[in-house]
Amino acid sequence: MAIQQPIVRQLTQCVMSDTLIRIKRLVIARRVMFTVKARNEIERDMLTEDLVLEAILNAPVIQKRLSSVNPKSGMHETLFIISGFTYNGLILFTKGKIVHQEDKDYYYVLISSKRSVE
Repeated sequence: MAIQQPIVRQLTQCVMSDTLIRIKRLVIARRVMFTVKARNEIERDMLTEDLVLEAILNAPVIQKRLSSVNPKSGMHETLFIISGFTYNGLILFTKGKIVHQEDKDYYYVLISSKRSVE
């Protein structure tokens, strides 16, 4: 049975970026670090780290890429804004970056919070 053309078009529009796939693979491997600020925001919003990771895994796209300069090192870095849903329907917003430490990549969550839905 052949796949109908509209379905093929929908499937090709849903392809994730290589960067989002890379971030999701880091999350699955539990190679994720949280800043103190992100941990405080998770606690303030009565969330858990697992809920934040769940939302990243369910995110369909990277909403925005920001070019930044790390204030400590002065090095250029790319920050990723990701918004995703938990299985309970919460929309969570994260900002993070991919870092390389001790010969491994990690996803470093800088900010994590609930986003209001109106």
